[in-house]
Amino acid sequence: MHGYRAGMGTGHGHGHGGHSATSDRRRLVVALVVTILCAVLGAVGTVLTGSLALLADLGHLLTDAGALVGAVIAAAVATRPVSARRTFGLGRVEVLVAGINAAALIAVVVWVAVEGVSRLFEPTEIPGLPLLVIGGVGLVGNVVSLLVLAGGDRGNMNMRGAMLHVLGDALGSVGVMAAALVLLTTGWPYADTVASLFIAVLILPRAVTLLREVWHVLLEGAPAGIEVAAVRDTLLGVPGVQEVHDLHVWAINDRTPSMSAHLVVDEWTVDATDCGATVLDRAGAALRERFGLTHSTLQVERHAHVGHEHTCD
Repeated sequence: MHGYRAGMGTGHGHGHGGHSATSDRRRLVVALVVTILCAVLGAVGTVLTGSLALLADLGHLLTDAGALVGAVIAAAVATRPVSARRTFGLGRVEVLVAGINAAALIAVVVWVAVEGVSRLFEPTEIPGLPLLVIGGVGLVGNVVSLLVLAGGDRGNMNMRGAMLHVLGDALGSVGVMAAALVLLTTGWPYADTVASLFIAVLILPRAVTLLREVWHVLLEGAPAGIEVAAVRDTLLGVPGVQEVHDLHVWAINDRTPSMSAHLVVDEWTVDATDCGATVLDRAGAALRERFGLTHSTLQVERHAHVGHEHTCD
C-alpha cells in the first residue's frame, strides 16, 4: 500500500446546545417577521408619498429580509446530517442566499443612485409628515429586532451577520426621518433625494464586500484568518514529516474551514508512534489547535509513492 488516508474531527460542536440553536432560530424568525412588516409599511409609504429615500430604505429592507431568510434556513439546516448525495451537508445554502442578496442590493443601489441624480435636476415634492411617521415606525421595528437578536448567541456568525443587517436598516430609517425633519422645517426640496443617496452610499460597500466574500467561498478560496503558508509550515514542523504537497484549504461556509494535504514521511515513520500518537494524530492536533481546522483529510505516504501520483499543477 502506497499510503493511507484519514479524515479527522468531522464534528463541529462548539458547546452550544440544541436549546441555544432553537432559541437563535426563533429570534431570527421574530426579526424576519418584524422586518417584513416594516417592508410592507415602507412599500405603502413609497406609493403614497413617492419618496425616493423610502424606496431606498425599502430595497434595503427587502434585501435584509432575504438575508434573514437565509439565516433562518442556515440555522435550520445546520443540524441536518450529511447524506450520500450531499456529503458536505447543506452549509452552502446560506452562501448562495447571501450572494443573491448582495447582487439584488447592488442593483437597488444603482437604480436609486440613477433616480436620485435625475431628481437633483427635477426635484419632486415629498410630504414631510408621512415620511417622518413611516421612518419612525420603521426605526421602532428595527430597534425591536436588534433587541431580540442581541439576546442570541454572540459567538454565532450567522446571528452577528443578521444583527449587522438590522443595524443597517435602523440607519436607513434614521436617514428617512432626517429627510422628513428637513422637509418639515425648511421645505428644502432636495432633502429626500440627498437622504436616498446617503442610504445608497451606506449600503453599497457592505453589499460589495458581501458579494466578494461569497465569490471567494464559491471559488474554494482559503478562509480569512488562515494563511496557507502557515498551515504548510505547521505540518512541516510535525516530527517525521519531510514534505507537504497537494495542500488545499477552503471553506464550506464562513464558519466551516476544511483542508486536505499529502504528507511525505520516512518509511519508518509511517507506522511509528510516539506515546501512542502517530504522525496523523500529531498533524491533526496541530491543525486543530493553531487554526481551528476540525475537519482535515491527510494522506500519509512514503517517498516512493510520490512518483506514482498524477496531480494538477
